[in-house]
Amino acid sequence: MSRERSLRWCGPLLLSALCATGCRQDMHDQPKGEPMEASAFFADGRVARPLVEGVVARGELDLDPHLSTGKVGGKHVETFPFAIDAAALERGRERYGIFCAPCHDAAGLGEGMIVQRGMKRPPSLHIERLRAAPVGYYFDVISNGFGAMYDYADRIRVEDRWKIIAYVRALQLSQNATLGDAPADERARLEAQ
Repeated sequence: MSRERSLRWCGPLLLSALCATGCRQDMHDQPKGEPMEASAFFADGRVARPLVEGVVARGELDLDPHLSTGKVGGKHVETFPFAIDAAALERGRERYGIFCAPCHDAAGLGEGMIVQRGMKRPPSLHIERLRAAPVGYYFDVISNGFGAMYDYADRIRVEDRWKIIAYVRALQLSQNATLGDAPADERARLEAQ
């Protein structure tokens, strides 16, 4: 009896399966808008919609090579891509302490903890060659690495790299400043001492 009952259910089930495979749902011919096609749905008559304000198109993120590469026309830039203020210097000091001081030490002399642990000593940031280097050079080195220094492009945001460089410039000035570099009122106070 159970075999007979199974055959009774199997027949209609098989017939349903055969009918379902014969149906065509036209999935390949869906209603959709093609690029450059007219549309009665939108007021401007176009299917393609303009980009929403603030959207960055794929591949267009680096519109400012000065900011994103530190180079213009293949040469390292001499200027910062944005204004440097006290807040930027403070952020640069903070990031320098996290990412740079372990090798370059807090003063930039190249005697950080890794040197004390036996790693190769980086050059002092106060040598003439590095004091004369354009800021774009520092950006390139931080972004792409140099010698034993690996790149930090995936660890430090672009704006923070520039702020670190501003702080490095402040460090360099602090170690190599002359009385003529001081503001007039401070210079008078220093001369009086």
